[in-house]
Amino acid sequence: MDKKEKAKKVLDILEKEFPEATTALEFTNPLELLIATILSAQATDKLVNKITPALFQKYSSAKDFAEADPEELAKLSAPVNYYKTKAKNIKACCRMIVDEYGGKVPETLEELTELPGVGRKTANIVLGNAFGKNALAVDTHVKRVARRLGLTESDNPDQVEKDLCAVIPEEWWTKTTHLFIQHGRKTCKAANPLCDTCPIQDYSIYYKTVYKKKKK
Repeated sequence: MDKKEKAKKVLDILEKEFPEATTALEFTNPLELLIATILSAQATDKLVNKITPALFQKYSSAKDFAEADPEELAKLSAPVNYYKTKAKNIKACCRMIVDEYGGKVPETLEELTELPGVGRKTANIVLGNAFGKNALAVDTHVKRVARRLGLTESDNPDQVEKDLCAVIPEEWWTKTTHLFIQHGRKTCKAANPLCDTCPIQDYSIYYKTVYKKKKK
């Protein structure tokens, strides 16, 4: 079975497993999702969702964030890891959005990744979820699931993205992100994966070469 065929079978199974799979971050517009995604690096979506309501109530536009008092912005971001750096990036990012894009979040990968604090993962999450474009975002869950399935051998997120995009139809890219994240959180966990109950164990190289040997 080639990788394209494997990917299709896996995604068909996971879609039935998680029919409502979507981003867990709460947002009402592209700017809010961009800010929330920047904050979510090395932090849980649940924690981010707790702090963003107050943040978005105080700052409702890119101009608001760009002109925010740095200490106040950092204070409102404080519960997440590296909040000072993230607050600094959010302020600089929104300054560029105001200066270069008239206050509107740009809609291309190239433009988004030029913004301070925005890498490919963040850009693809915004493109896929705020703008409805086909975009595959590689976080730790997506990378882990892809590697264990043998759809990539790389540990580099950018290469993992290329490898997945090469074997998954473009219209499935955004959905793949959601399905792999859900599967990674529920079953294909980093430390103690629940391989015995995994619905896609038949397609998992990890299950066959690592997990079953451990159980012997």
